Amino acid sequence: MTDAVEQYILDHIDPEGAHLQRLNRDAHVNLLRPRMLSGHLQGRFLKMLCRMINPTYILELGTYAGYSALCLAETLPENGELHTIEIDDELEDFIRKHIDSSEFGSKIHLHIGDTFDIVPQIDRTFDLVFIDADKRSYCEYFDLVFEKVRPGGFIIADNTLWDGKVLDVPAANDAQTIGILNFNEKIASDPRVEKIILPLRDGITLIYKKA
Repeated sequence: MTDAVEQYILDHIDPEGAHLQRLNRDAHVNLLRPRMLSGHLQGRFLKMLCRMINPTYILELGTYAGYSALCLAETLPENGELHTIEIDDELEDFIRKHIDSSEFGSKIHLHIGDTFDIVPQIDRTFDLVFIDADKRSYCEYFDLVFEKVRPGGFIIADNTLWDGKVLDVPAANDAQTIGILNFNEKIASDPRVEKIILPLRDGITLIYKKA
């Protein structure tokens, strides 16, 4: 997708919103790798998915700046909860500032620490899980959360085209690319789920857990 096409899309979808715009600017000024932000297009896409799925309980692996968490939380019902996990404790103050100042902040539970330690401690079955953390561990994340997703629920995995590196399999020698390749093969061959990869930004895989 060219920059011109993306700008045309952004001009013809719902606006980003003032709070997310502030978060976006703040991240570009104060955080390393602001490109990791979901951003306007993906953020509105995540919100629209939640409109369609209508989840009450959401789990997110990989908070980063909190942008995607805020987008996912926008459609939660009054009793809804979003649990989001970030391993980098240096991001905690930034995340909490933007979550606490949001109208959706009361529905978001931020966990700082290792996903593999925290997920087993959350006594909840989820309608939707969003995976956007260490690409080397995507297969393990999927196995970790699968039983916590209700039948008929969804798992969404980000970055599954990995800047096109998934096409250059013979040259794939870094751990993150190998992790994404292994994950894509694992999901493709799993009969318990239906799946589709969408070429939005860096690739998003939608996974439906069969009832």
